[in-house]
Amino acid sequence: MHELSIAMGIVDGAAETARDYPGQRVEIVHLILGELSGVVKEALMFSYELACAHTPLEGSRLQIEEVKAAIHCDECGVDEEVRSIQDMRCSICSRPSPNVVRGRELMIESLELSDEYAAAVS
Repeated sequence: MHELSIAMGIVDGAAETARDYPGQRVEIVHLILGELSGVVKEALMFSYELACAHTPLEGSRLQIEEVKAAIHCDECGVDEEVRSIQDMRCSICSRPSPNVVRGRELMIESLELSDEYAAAVS
């Protein structure tokens, strides 16, 4: 399950960024996940909890924004979402297009932080 190694990379990246904000605790990691990234959302969510164990991100949540695949059609000059990842064709002219413009994303978009003292008091 390669999602565990991806989750570990997300935790490492978020922890590194969080070091720039001493006294803050990571509550939520916002991730953008493209339909063509090759990552199974449910497996990543499960793996994220495992990867967070015994790290500064333990207890944080992973919030995933899924991005549909889209292509650019050179013939029609349009960008559009594909109906199926097995059929990357323009809906206007029906020509196949290898020009993927969206859907491969796998990146941390942002972190939600909270004051550690406030979290401890709550």
